[in-house]
Amino acid sequence: MELRQLEYFVAVAEEENFTRAAERVHISQSGVSAQIRQLEHDLGTSLFDRSGRSTRLTPAGVAALRHARSALAAVDAVRQAVDEVNGLIRGRLVVGMVTACTVTPLFDALSAFHHRHPGVEITLLEDTSDRLLERLRAGTADIALVSTSGSTPPGLEAYEIIREPLVAAMPVGHPLCEKPEVTLEDLARHSVVSLPTGAGVRRVFDDACTAAGVHMEIAFQAGAPSAIADLAIRGLGVAILSESLVAQHRPHLTTRRIADIHTEPVLSLAWSTTDNPALRQLIHHCHESFTRPTPIPEPIA
Repeated sequence: MELRQLEYFVAVAEEENFTRAAERVHISQSGVSAQIRQLEHDLGTSLFDRSGRSTRLTPAGVAALRHARSALAAVDAVRQAVDEVNGLIRGRLVVGMVTACTVTPLFDALSAFHHRHPGVEITLLEDTSDRLLERLRAGTADIALVSTSGSTPPGLEAYEIIREPLVAAMPVGHPLCEKPEVTLEDLARHSVVSLPTGAGVRRVFDDACTAAGVHMEIAFQAGAPSAIADLAIRGLGVAILSESLVAQHRPHLTTRRIADIHTEPVLSLAWSTTDNPALRQLIHHCHESFTRPTPIPEPIA
């Protein structure tokens, strides 16, 4: 029995699929299958039921999984203890960020961290804030740049980067431009374009509509804030965005304060634990990067 066989076994058990497990451990599917068959031969029993569409653990596999995870964790602990004594950091970090939200200080932090700790593999993924928060709580992501509705997400730690109000953005000449500020009832009389459900900005907007008892029809939605702005510029609806993002599209768009939205979306770095020394170092680099003066605040999506 070899450690790599246990690693492949855990990967297949968690992914419930040999192909996805092979992608996760960076070898061919045939290589994973061969090592699992050898492990089953050594143990004298089948660990997986391969008869269905997904790969399920047999009772023997269920019994073995906890011990396999413990064995791999013990090996990681030995490696981590030695590396810390030698001043080395290794491992893998999964970093999440809101879809299409280009945040230069985060990329600066990742670059500085990579040059300082080249032994750490970094995986960057994009998703909605809600799904990124789920990944953090499930342990499938280590740290994520997310948009939240004004408070630290339950069960997580967070470092606030920026908070700013939502605005209604429309092209010059739109009827709402005649008002010094707008209400949700005003917006309900017009087409609205917004980010999808799961985005922090959308959550703040939906919560405000619910609290005010206003039913809002969303004419268009898109995952990229720039796409929302482009739709509004072309007259397809009033965009609901953060102020800093609209600033990038002036003079094509003008903004009005939404009088009955009192919660501000917050762009934050969130994580669930700092037990990982690599994560502690990345948080340090992020803190340094985000506290440097920047000419324009990063947009909140």
